[in-house]
Amino acid sequence: MNKIVPHFWFDTQAAEAAACYTSLFDNSKITSVSQIHNPPPYGTADIVSMTLAGQDFMAISAGPYFRLNPSISIRIDCASMKEVDFLWEKLSDGGAVRMPLDTYPFSKKYGWTQDRYGLSWQVMHVGEREIEQKLTPTLLFTKKQCGKAEEAILFYEAVFSDTSIDGMDYYGVGEEPDAPGTIKFASFQLEGQMFAAMDSAQAHDFEFNEAFSFIVNCETQEEIDYYWEELSYVPEAENCGWLKDKYGVSWQIVPTDMNEMMQTADPEKLARVTEATLKMKKLDLAELKRVFEA
Repeated sequence: MNKIVPHFWFDTQAAEAAACYTSLFDNSKITSVSQIHNPPPYGTADIVSMTLAGQDFMAISAGPYFRLNPSISIRIDCASMKEVDFLWEKLSDGGAVRMPLDTYPFSKKYGWTQDRYGLSWQVMHVGEREIEQKLTPTLLFTKKQCGKAEEAILFYEAVFSDTSIDGMDYYGVGEEPDAPGTIKFASFQLEGQMFAAMDSAQAHDFEFNEAFSFIVNCETQEEIDYYWEELSYVPEAENCGWLKDKYGVSWQIVPTDMNEMMQTADPEKLARVTEATLKMKKLDLAELKRVFEA
């Protein structure tokens, strides 16, 4: 299991979207599907765990409360033009194209689209460059967060382990509305996983929200406490292990034992854990274990 796991929030389509995504990439499968019963407003929620191109992802169907937008997208590195065409056709069908599939200075074939489920993808031909990680979460800093991409990368590098900054490319003079010195593109690693980030001063109508979050899997309560203390910045956003950092990015600080708890076939155990979780802000591992084993 990856230390950091991208998590998608859907209205009702988590299972359908997961089936679609796992059909597109080699070394992909749905690893588990579970269902929890919450009180209003969320109601019944489907939770889907999946592997895409050997990387861990999760999705939830929990109502129309948060909507995916392009502030966080998934870049797909492709070795062939044929693969680009195939993925573009599948992912743009019924969606909304943000940058048409075309030749750009940074790629002979590239396009950015939002699929029919709302998730955004950047499909890129990488030429002769070796593909180290097929799917790369990419953060776009817009509105009041524009210009803070480098600061955020340095912050995340300080919070997590096994980190590196692999490159930063800055806007120069004459590239308005983007300001010189802000990030045109940056690549970095957290816990050995690759991420990317960009600033954009364009007139976007979106910013980071809870629909695309990152799960941080923790072995101990001490680890949960550490990440909660380091990352949480918006007290009113703290709920059921979820938090928002100072840049508006959402994280879920979760004990690894939750995977077993949420996949149990015992409905009474699952109900007890769900009820306990809904009462918490930061998750209490000892209490969750207690109610699970009661």
